[in-house]
Amino acid sequence: MPRSTEIRPQPVKSKSRRTILKAGGVLFVSVVTPLPACASQILAVRVWPSEDYTRVTLENDSDLKVTHFVVKDPERLVVDIEGIDLNNTLKDLVAKIQPNDPYIRQVRVGQNRPSVVRLVFDLKDEIKPQVFTLAPVGQYKYRFVIDLYPVTPPDPIAALIQKGDWFKEDPATGKTIPVPAPEPAPLAEAKPQAPSAPEKAPRAAPEEALPQMNRMITIALDPGHGGEDPGATGARGNREKDVVLSIAKRLKRKIEQQPNMRVMLTRDADFFVPLGMRVVKARKVQADLFVSIHADAFVQPTARGSSVFALSEKGASSTAARWLANKENSADLIGGVNIKTHDRQLASVLLDLSTTAQINDSMRLGAAVLKEIGGINRLHKGAVEQAGFAVLKAPDIPSILIETAFISNPEEEAKLTDDHYQDQMADAILTGIRKYFAKNPPLAKNKLT
Repeated sequence: MPRSTEIRPQPVKSKSRRTILKAGGVLFVSVVTPLPACASQILAVRVWPSEDYTRVTLENDSDLKVTHFVVKDPERLVVDIEGIDLNNTLKDLVAKIQPNDPYIRQVRVGQNRPSVVRLVFDLKDEIKPQVFTLAPVGQYKYRFVIDLYPVTPPDPIAALIQKGDWFKEDPATGKTIPVPAPEPAPLAEAKPQAPSAPEKAPRAAPEEALPQMNRMITIALDPGHGGEDPGATGARGNREKDVVLSIAKRLKRKIEQQPNMRVMLTRDADFFVPLGMRVVKARKVQADLFVSIHADAFVQPTARGSSVFALSEKGASSTAARWLANKENSADLIGGVNIKTHDRQLASVLLDLSTTAQINDSMRLGAAVLKEIGGINRLHKGAVEQAGFAVLKAPDIPSILIETAFISNPEEEAKLTDDHYQDQMADAILTGIRKYFAKNPPLAKNKLT
């Protein structure tokens, strides 16, 4: 048996000995006496409004007990947070509600009773709240999240048709301006025209024309990260989520200038979309392609170059590809997902395994895009790589992930924030998409809408 560690009292032989024991006793008492409890502190408040939903995040230094209920006529959401006192950080939440927030009219914050703070959200419409907590991860401590979803979610196909967001460039200012959506028309094969005068120099090769079709092509563009998940950050402080959203919007405008092509953005503002929901959105609009746009990062600032990735059934094509997939797949932890509802929402979509045909089409699309990107930037790898990216798992949509450059490389960070480079990148991706369709005509899946 283990030797007992019990300390038995010993006879005191001197005054000096008694002094030592007395001091030790005082020290022992000071260690085991509990310290007074301190109230938890709210460290930061953030609000992420979007048409999909509005998220309110309260970051705190401990796990909080929270209760909530909905009040009707008028619509309100009441949230009680126990174990905290009202501070200036919580008061700042009032000013963070924007007038154009789709779901929150205003918020009121007050000390409801000792150690209980009450938040009252005055709502613009009926909502379905999701209230949950997130454990510390990355740069964040504990987070308490309030997601306000509309009772009737917007129809993505109707929004795609109605909203349009068609643009053209104003020759006077050089800025893009909205114009009515063009009437789609069947595309025809390009016919060469006889020159009106002898050519003095060889004419540049014409861009490959899309084959004749009788339906609209829909492309899902997925700007990575967003909201609570900033993605990688460059040495100058530029965030991946901002850079890739800007590139995606440029690419969207360019694609919509093409006949019979339209675009759905998985996010059009700074908010977080879980990885699986990005796939769900693409499938709801029956997308013909899924293109996820990112800006790479590595621990060494010397890493550079652009890359294109497709899904893999059998494992990553390289250690670096596996590392990157693991990093990108952690976005749900950082961005914040309500696990209780997340799996149930995606169960019907992600049960099917991605097919070999989808991966083969993705590899062809990736090769066409990678070739064009190689014309404007150095390639990190000269071939399309593969790994288990969660965002590429639509079983019926060719899907690629583009790392436009390394934001962790100071030189490439400067490129990524340059308007000209962003335009070049968008042009290269568009050209790759057109060349892919020229060799792989889309199937007759849906008529023109």
